[in-house]
Order: sequence, then structure tokens, then C-alpha cells
Amino acid sequence: MDIKRVNKLAARYRIENGKGFHLKDYEPGDTAGLDLGKGEANSLLQDGIALLRELQDKLYAQDRWAVLCIFQAMDAAGKDGAIKHVFSGVNPQGVRVASFKAPSAAERDHDFLWRHVCALPARGEIGIHNRSWYEEVLVARIHPEILAAQALPAAVRTKRIWEERLQDIAGFERYLARQGTVVLKFFLHLSKEEQRRRFLSRIDEPEKNWKFSLADVKERAYWDEYQTAYEKAIRATAETHAPWYVVPADNKWFTRLVVAAALATALDALKLHYPVLSPEAMSHLHEARRDLAEGDGANPAGDA
Repeated sequence: MDIKRVNKLAARYRIENGKGFHLKDYEPGDTAGLDLGKGEANSLLQDGIALLRELQDKLYAQDRWAVLCIFQAMDAAGKDGAIKHVFSGVNPQGVRVASFKAPSAAERDHDFLWRHVCALPARGEIGIHNRSWYEEVLVARIHPEILAAQALPAAVRTKRIWEERLQDIAGFERYLARQGTVVLKFFLHLSKEEQRRRFLSRIDEPEKNWKFSLADVKERAYWDEYQTAYEKAIRATAETHAPWYVVPADNKWFTRLVVAAALATALDALKLHYPVLSPEAMSHLHEARRDLAEGDGANPAGDA
């Protein structure tokens, strides 16, 4: 996959400045003019995966940068599938995945960022957070009982708590960027009608029954509230050092292409390279090679 083409595709959906952002300006069914069959789409994705494999190998070897990929979406938008397919070719040793459900009692006894901080990627790693600290300004905002269960002091549970939390998130993401962690945030933008079709598919197809949850259907009643909450979150936290990607999610093949393109673009911008050994280390390397070649009775010039 040509890196210029990758960069162009990613840029179409990247939000680096939230001022004036409106979710209605982004179409869930957009495919950037591409009309690909399943085979063509898969072939293009495999090209992207191959590029990611090469870049991730350098990221891991260089051991300087960390990359954090945050995935947020309405139910059935395809987060799990995007993660499964886009990261299928990378080295598992350099990837850390964390899926966040409802916080436990122990987690509720800490600040809302605590459990996420514990799962941050180390240098050289790609971290994947399936849902994230943004749940605290999304689902907690829409369901007051969630905030109540956090047992916060009344003095800090003010009318400005959501704006304050967004400020804290933005500040924390800025801190991570300053420590060498590249933060990429993906909102898989699904239409309400496509969600309905996917829910029906989970009911009608036996092999998908396990995916169905009545709770997910009930959340559809809050669709407009969630759209507003996402818009506010993106508007308040989209920055050059921590961009959002509003990824069209009605076509899964296209969702995966955009995610792969965004990650490849970010990794390519780091100018990654394999570590360069010092003259002393190179001398030791040549010495070790000579000793190994002589010990095996092989011709050093003919070694692979």
C-alpha cells in the first residue's frame, strides 16, 4: 500500500482541532468514493497489514515510542472486528490489549483514570483500549446512577463535572504525548439504521446469538444523547498530538481500511528505524561472528 495514499485516506477522517466540530458533517456510510468487492477490499487491507507489520517491528526494536489506540463506538459498530483484522499481522509480543467493562468496586474507589493508567503501553508497544476513559463522559453522563455509584464528594460533583473531566482527559493526553506516547482515538461512526440491521442479524443467525444483548437494544433509546455526548467529547479533546478519527462504520471493510491507514500514517511519521549499534558494539558483533564461524568450520564469507 502506497504511504501517500494511506496518508490521504487517514487525513479525510482525522480531527485535530475540535473547534466547530459537528458529527452530522460525517457520513457513517462514506467510503471515500471506493467501490470494492470483498476480495478487493481484503487484498487492500492485507497490503496495509503488511505495512503495519514492518512499522511495528521497528517500533518494538527501537523501544522509544509507545502508541495508544483508543476505540469508542455505539454497540455493534465493529470495534472487536476492526481490532481483530487490523492487528492480525503484527507481533503479539509488542501489542497490549485491554477491554474495559463496568468498573469494579475496587476501581470505583480510585479516580476515573486509574484503571486505564494501569493498562498503558510500555515503550515499543502498541496499546489497544477497547473503550476507555471516555466512557466517563459518555455512558456516565447519560446514566446518572453510574456517577452516583462512584461515591464522589458532593463538593466535586458539580454541574461542571463533565466539562472538568474533559479538561482532565485533554490534559492527561497532552502529558502522554510529552512522554513519548502517541495517542490515536477512533470513533467508529455507525448509523442507527445499520445498528438495527446488525442487531437483527445477531438474533436471526444462530452463530451470532451469543453477541446479542437486550441491554444494547435498550441503549438505543438514548441514541441522540450519545451522539451529543460524543460530539462534545471530540470537540473538547481533539488535538494535533491526540487526534480523533471519525471512522465511517456502516461498511466494515472500509472501517478497517481507515483504521489501518490512520495507524500506518502515525507510525510512519515517527521516522522509525532499527537501532544503530555503536562502533564498539559492532566490533563485538564481528568478533562473535568470527568465533562462531571458526568454531563451526564454516566460511564466514558464505554465511547467510
